[in-house]
Amino acid sequence: MALLKIRNLTTRFFAEEGIVRACDRVSLDIPAGKTVGLIGETGCGKSVLGMSILRLLPRNAAINGEIHYKGEDILTMGLDRLRHLRGKEIALLPQSPSTSLNPVLKIGFQIAQGLHLHRKLKWEEAWAKAAEILDSFKLAEPAKRLQEYPHQLSGGMKQRALAAASITGSPSLLIADEPTKGLDAVLRAQVVGVLRQLVRETGAAMLLITHDLKVAAGLCDEIAVMYAGEILEHGPAEMVLRKPLHPYTQGLLASLPENGLHPIPGFSPSLLEAPAGCKFYRRCMRARDLCAKKRPLFQQVDGSYVRCLFVDQGRKPQQDLHDRDLQKTAV
Repeated sequence: MALLKIRNLTTRFFAEEGIVRACDRVSLDIPAGKTVGLIGETGCGKSVLGMSILRLLPRNAAINGEIHYKGEDILTMGLDRLRHLRGKEIALLPQSPSTSLNPVLKIGFQIAQGLHLHRKLKWEEAWAKAAEILDSFKLAEPAKRLQEYPHQLSGGMKQRALAAASITGSPSLLIADEPTKGLDAVLRAQVVGVLRQLVRETGAAMLLITHDLKVAAGLCDEIAVMYAGEILEHGPAEMVLRKPLHPYTQGLLASLPENGLHPIPGFSPSLLEAPAGCKFYRRCMRARDLCAKKRPLFQQVDGSYVRCLFVDQGRKPQQDLHDRDLQKTAV
């Protein structure tokens, strides 16, 4: 059963240059207790999708579609219910702990405050619980760390402190937005360990937004591949990474150093002027004339779903439930 169900989600930004369609009719399920990786190149709309779930976007953004969390539509719920949801039931682990932690507040305050607000603990109890959480993340001398400021901690310590602050409400869903971006190999491995422990200890589902395929391979049960605001492939992590169906996914894997470092030719299309048909056709070695005109629907192939007209020419395409929903609601 899906804990979070996204249907026909379109997120637009109204800019001076025109309308930026950052998410274009996206449908995605996140099952309870599972980790779903959302991968793709920088600028494809991954982080916008994560922020859309929590309605944490600037005023020039417009969100349409449906985002159901435990049966409630987040896009239509009132602000009081939304504030209760944020942090307590759906937690965000943002990019860069160095900028996400408040530099003028002690680590202990930033963790204990969430425990005080979400779990209604007295301040002394919240402070003691904060030390327990840091200790569970194997942070040395947790009582001492509570009294320190973010600049006094190493990168790995900051990541653990940020993770501790994110679970103060015992969330059912974690949204981790590029948690390993810009980190070296050692620190990246530490962050992966923290995320794995977060999921194991909380039992929460997680949406892992990342461009790092190795991190996704190590953490995810399922992987969805995003390109120019669309989901192009979605399936079990092992299947997507070992036997990718979409040419874009194949290109991402081929671009890894261990696979020969073969970059995908060309550039992603502008989100201001997206192609009418398949958004990847200008860079696709498999493209035909029809690809420029017809937008592919998801079809099920060997346990995964893929958005491609010519991925499996020997069988009749099967429509996914997502696309049947889209046909009912699309404008």
